[in-house]
Amino acid sequence: MSKINAVITGVGAYVPDYVLTNEELSTMVETTDEWIMTRIGIKERRILKGEGKGSSDLGSKAVEDLLKKTNTSPEEVDLLICATVTPDMQFPATANIISDKVGINNAFSFDLNAGCSGFLFALVTASKYIQTGLYKKVVVVGAEKMSSIVDYTDRTTCPIFGDGSAAVMLEPTSEDLGVIDEMLHTQGFGRKHLYQKAGGSCKPASHETVDAREHFIYQEGKHVFKHAVSNMADVSVEMMEKHNITSNELAWLVPHQANNRIIEATAKRMGLAKEKVMINIQKYGNTTSATIPLCLWEWEDQLKKGDKLILSGFGAGFTWGSILVKWGYDPK
Repeated sequence: MSKINAVITGVGAYVPDYVLTNEELSTMVETTDEWIMTRIGIKERRILKGEGKGSSDLGSKAVEDLLKKTNTSPEEVDLLICATVTPDMQFPATANIISDKVGINNAFSFDLNAGCSGFLFALVTASKYIQTGLYKKVVVVGAEKMSSIVDYTDRTTCPIFGDGSAAVMLEPTSEDLGVIDEMLHTQGFGRKHLYQKAGGSCKPASHETVDAREHFIYQEGKHVFKHAVSNMADVSVEMMEKHNITSNELAWLVPHQANNRIIEATAKRMGLAKEKVMINIQKYGNTTSATIPLCLWEWEDQLKKGDKLILSGFGAGFTWGSILVKWGYDPK
């Protein structure tokens, strides 16, 4: 039997209409457009407005877009994995809610939380289900309402994050395409540098935790930045070396969009020109699990069958990794 690979056969996405600019942000906290652009590289980010709206609202729209573009009926989907750190609620899984909203009733579904590396971990997990030969259509969606856990009185974190969602379809192929290799890592000591203090079983919600603003993102920026720069670059270069891929042969770097300086440092280590790096952080900010598939969605019409891509990310946990992907189709 020939080897079965999992290949991406389509990309869908959704971002909210509301645009939160640096100028508006500067009326909320002490910051400026120049400060944010210089240190992070973000000009604006999208925010999901509306009572009772959550990550499933973003994710369901991205999945609907994906199903339409791939001409797939909801009944054909075998599995849906949602990468998120902002689930609608502790349970049931946001993946279950998305499936219900789009009519995916013949599949099983679950959430995966790996911080900003969530899409990488979910994509690898989904690819294994395809490679078994048992599943034909698997959806991976990154969906984040980051505005729900951002403290808009904290000038160090509130400029960074935005809301958004993007999804990919994985299907089997016998061609030398799709998810070729992965390098994924976790180091739990990072939990003390980037986390949400309260709301879990260790520290349940209370008047005290709410008053202390402990349900928002806490980050030690310098420490996270240092580890992100070194680990994202190291694992991306390691993937190139393992497969003897030169900077000329690599079509694209698809990096997690956390900080423009991290992206630039990673590309420099890989020997890549800026023209080969997908960057849209200036428009959407850090949408956590959605950043990498949002890049694939935005650059889809420039991707060609057989293009070698390295997807690279770093997130809370600490988690990080890279995936070598050979693109599966030409622009439509």
